[in-house]
Amino acid sequence: MTPLRKRMTEDMQLRNYAAKTVENYTRHIGCFAKHFGKSPEHLGPEEVRAYQVYLVNEKKASWSSFNQAVCALRFFYRHTLPRKWHVDMIPFGKKPKTLPTVLSGAEVHRFLQCVQPLKHRTVLTTLYAAGLRISEALHLRVTHVDSQRMQLLVAHGKGNRQRLTPLSPRLLETLRQYWLETRPDCYLFPGKTGDRPLSSAAIQKLCKQAALQAGLNKRVTPHTMRHSYATGLLEAGVDLLTIGQLLGHRSFSSTLIYLHVRRPHLQSIPSPIDWLPVDQCPQWMRPQVPPSDPPKAPPTDPPSNHE
Repeated sequence: MTPLRKRMTEDMQLRNYAAKTVENYTRHIGCFAKHFGKSPEHLGPEEVRAYQVYLVNEKKASWSSFNQAVCALRFFYRHTLPRKWHVDMIPFGKKPKTLPTVLSGAEVHRFLQCVQPLKHRTVLTTLYAAGLRISEALHLRVTHVDSQRMQLLVAHGKGNRQRLTPLSPRLLETLRQYWLETRPDCYLFPGKTGDRPLSSAAIQKLCKQAALQAGLNKRVTPHTMRHSYATGLLEAGVDLLTIGQLLGHRSFSSTLIYLHVRRPHLQSIPSPIDWLPVDQCPQWMRPQVPPSDPPKAPPTDPPSNHE
């Protein structure tokens, strides 16, 4: 570990940054230095701009990854290696807003049936039953399952924030069956060694395979289970504020996106064209009346004999 990397790590630890954030930020600074073949202390705003152009045009990085790199650069040149030039000049990218992929209850059932390893199926079931992020589920410990109060302790939440979420009776039964077969000791879903949790890469790959087997024409990821959980609660009548608390959202605006995928909400909205009189609608929208047969001519009387 270089002295600058060590100092940056310590700066983030002093501010109680999450371990994943520390790992990602230091990785981005390492990639930035490797791109130019120089230490970051010899690079400036022109190199930062050139690196951002490289991320967009050549590497084709996602906007989430791009903005994460911006956060890493801003932190490094603001706290670890302060510079005279304004760090705020490093721009963020405008991330496109897309609607989340949501599965219906029947689709979730078909999907979970195609997940064969018991451990992986239990992980995805937990995501759907409790609305957890994949990192939150994988860092669950056996002691985090409170069957007496029917609660799950999410101790590894985003930003190191803890929260409690309801434990479904059906999920509890699933976890008990899983525990009886696997007997985990520390982590509820351990990896190859019991002292480390299961890798999320295996779950990501398995989701793609299970979606194909289930015949789902959607891009299914572990986060899709969380989206489906939130949308299901909203369609069941749970208010947005409660849903945001269950999901661990810091901002209420993060929960509002589920209003756009709620089926009853979309199906109840009429179209203005339905209010137009029929005679003003296009020809193809007018009700088709089957043509009636032309009237038959009355029969003529036969000529009389005395004419």
